[in-house]
Amino acid sequence: MRAATLRLFVMGALLALVLGLFFWGNGRTSEEQTPPSVHVNGQTVHIELADTPETRSRGLSGRSELSFDEGMLFVFPEDGVYGFWMKDMQIPIDIIWMSQYGVVVDMALNVSPDTYPASFFPKTPARYVLEVPAGFAERYSVHIGDTVEL
Repeated sequence: MRAATLRLFVMGALLALVLGLFFWGNGRTSEEQTPPSVHVNGQTVHIELADTPETRSRGLSGRSELSFDEGMLFVFPEDGVYGFWMKDMQIPIDIIWMSQYGVVVDMALNVSPDTYPASFFPKTPARYVLEVPAGFAERYSVHIGDTVEL
């Protein structure tokens, strides 16, 4: 009888250990729970990443508002002259193109949804593009040559 009880206890303890390791290993770390952000001239911008063809295509379309501490960071696999348009956009934005090092290489400011179907292209190849609410660049004195902390 004692051997059966001991065996049952050991099996229960092993099951608890396995389940504990499983759930502990699948938990999120505090780093994963913190939303990604970039820093522009002292301002923290909480970003959504657009780093796949699908998320880059969708962008901020359909949004009805965007606060000054929110934006979308488009990440491209290589430097290029990536164009943006305002398809299905409801709010005006500033578009900030950056090099692979986070240096601002061009900007299109106060771009209105009414500009669709026109496209906006940088004068210099870029790796990243930050879309923020219209007026952001003016409010935080963002200029070509500034560095965005990615």
